[in-house]
Amino acid sequence: MAESSLLNELVNALKCLPGVGARTAQRMAFHLLEHDREKGLILADSMRNAIEKIGHCQKCRTLTEHKICKICSDKGRNPETLCVIENPSDVLAVEQATAYRGYYFVLMGKLSPLDGIGPEDLGLDLLEQRLRKEPITELILATNPTVEGEVTAHYISELAAKHNVKTTRIAHGVPVGGELDYVDSSTLSHAFEGRRSY
Repeated sequence: MAESSLLNELVNALKCLPGVGARTAQRMAFHLLEHDREKGLILADSMRNAIEKIGHCQKCRTLTEHKICKICSDKGRNPETLCVIENPSDVLAVEQATAYRGYYFVLMGKLSPLDGIGPEDLGLDLLEQRLRKEPITELILATNPTVEGEVTAHYISELAAKHNVKTTRIAHGVPVGGELDYVDSSTLSHAFEGRRSY
């Protein structure tokens, strides 16, 4: 692209988004500059505001602009169930597709020795503290059904067993190799209702 360096800078910045290659980033940049500069400024302000002010919940580790997220602050939820998921986007997927009313713990990834991601990288020490201190009777494993997700679920089930906490796994129906935030609501709801002991 033999255009101005500011245009190249914008295109390269847009390429950091998942699924956005050079051509798509170029189309987005031209659209913003040619047709929607005002909305582009709103987008830039929103991105800066979110990046500066959104962090992780101190209890469940999901994304929030508060110390404790809205779900963890909700006293009307069931304190005996804790759903372990990989990413903050999975919290939204479960909340939108199911009638689950317990709490969450977000791993922010999955065990992957090849990538150097071990238990300490997933905050499993924090999860163990919750199992020890809270009245949790069921730990629902809702990691993605990938090889790494299954290994992570197995490791966490052994951790829960040390604290005499029943472990269940969401039912299959979610395709192997799939990601929770890409699964339709009906499939995710059935998988959640049909969870089994792990």
